Amino acid sequence: MLVVEGLTCRFGTKAAVDNASFSIQPGSFVGVIGRSGAGKSTLLRMINRLAEPSEGRILFEGVDVTALRGKELRQWRARSAMIFQQFNLVGRLDVLTNVLMGRLAEIPSWRSLTQLWPEEDRALAISALEQFDMAAIAAQRADQLSGGQQQRVAIARALVQEPDIILADEPIASLDPRNTRIVMDALLRINKHFGITVICNLHSLDLARNYCDRLIGMAAGRVVFDGAPETLTDRIARELYDLEANDVMGTAPAQAPDGAGVPAAAAA
Repeated sequence: MLVVEGLTCRFGTKAAVDNASFSIQPGSFVGVIGRSGAGKSTLLRMINRLAEPSEGRILFEGVDVTALRGKELRQWRARSAMIFQQFNLVGRLDVLTNVLMGRLAEIPSWRSLTQLWPEEDRALAISALEQFDMAAIAAQRADQLSGGQQQRVAIARALVQEPDIILADEPIASLDPRNTRIVMDALLRINKHFGITVICNLHSLDLARNYCDRLIGMAAGRVVFDGAPETLTDRIARELYDLEANDVMGTAPAQAPDGAGVPAAAAA
């Protein structure tokens, strides 16, 4: 279980996240919602320890994540894989190498520098690409891919980290409706068929309601809603989003299908 206790992050006098507390059961798909600047990205970055908390604790399976340093911190970042809005791929490298970057915490640095990846890691990376119908372009440069393809590569990279948690920070913000569905289906597939907890920042309420089994709503750095999607009424949503409400309460690009079209191999 992931437990967040009184988590606060200040930049000067401003609290980007203010005394956030909640716990998340393994295997959940949690959407973090709220208007721009509500603290969603900072919250996920603190869980991964890319941003340092000013106060509070993060516990995972009884371990104080906020106290980790050195090798233990690197291992935690592998177990809590980040997926970013802008993909964070190395454009000049091929797709397979970008996915293999997810294994960096598990191999000596000389192997990555010389690109002498263990065969079992290469097989794991190819298998992850196959999950998302991307194996055929494993040798293609990452900067030649569409936005949707790049995000699927980023998800495959996260998957080969063999994480307990995937933290997705606005993963579909720059994608068109078709690629939005493809990426959200990929995250749902990972959640349902690998049992990996997914915590996903989303701006669209319809997407959050369709894909997530729990929503955490943030406003001005504070958690102001925590519950099942069906309990988030339009009135609460309008209070949560204020002037942005009309922009985020539109129609979602697609309804999440049951099982999200999971290939038989994914269930193995």
